[in-house]
Amino acid sequence: MDMTWGNFQAIVQLSAGLNVAILSFVDISLPAIQERRKVFAKARQELEIHRKNPHKRTEAEKADHAENVGDIDRRLFDLWRETAAFELVEDSLMRLTGVSGFIGAVLSLTLLWYSALHYDEKIYLTGQLLTAASFLSLAAAFIINWITATRAAKYTQRCNCLRQEMGKRL
Repeated sequence: MDMTWGNFQAIVQLSAGLNVAILSFVDISLPAIQERRKVFAKARQELEIHRKNPHKRTEAEKADHAENVGDIDRRLFDLWRETAAFELVEDSLMRLTGVSGFIGAVLSLTLLWYSALHYDEKIYLTGQLLTAASFLSLAAAFIINWITATRAAKYTQRCNCLRQEMGKRL
């Protein structure tokens, strides 16, 4: 027995529904990205507050404090430079997610419409491959967002560790 579009329509419907949901996948990584940027801004503000610490009275205390501030400042700058390079990639990945989601949604909705019009006709390998491609666009968008969110969370964690060390040392 040949498989018809009608037999395959449930799979196409699932693909269409999931691919329309891709368009909200940006929401997976966006909070992590915003948190990373907010934590870096807080770290810079806190360092500036510590830099002007009026409680250091003697020259030895001031010199030790300035050395500690300089060390933290260098480490924070190195971490910022590392994340700045990632920000360019991050923005590209966000755009790629949107494009992938849009293409997958259009493809799957077109396949859904086509399957409704040709319900009792035989489905060929091309139709099956197009349906698989619409599922792959879903997987690609999810993986891209997961990677982006994971990397942003790691940078946030490293910055928070540096902030904690800053609080203890300064």
